[in-house]
Amino acid sequence: MDIHPGPIGTLKISDWWRGLIVALVTAPLTIIYQSLMATPVTLVFDWKAITGAALAGGVAYLLKNLGTGTGGQILTNAPPKPSSPKIP
Repeated sequence: MDIHPGPIGTLKISDWWRGLIVALVTAPLTIIYQSLMATPVTLVFDWKAITGAALAGGVAYLLKNLGTGTGGQILTNAPPKPSSPKIP
């Protein structure tokens, strides 16, 4: 699987898989957060909030990848600038 980003405005199949993973990881984190914030602390399943958070996380990841160019920088296809060596 190619992990290098494509040009701005394109998504690779790996981006879609990672977006799905982000959405799947966001759902249990939402359950944990809501359960810890409940008084008394109980296991809470607010499916509307869980689904909304998972979708928002997945879509945000895909939008970030749409705006990232081949150099891995936001809103540009230019390759990353080489970092200057640090002088001790």
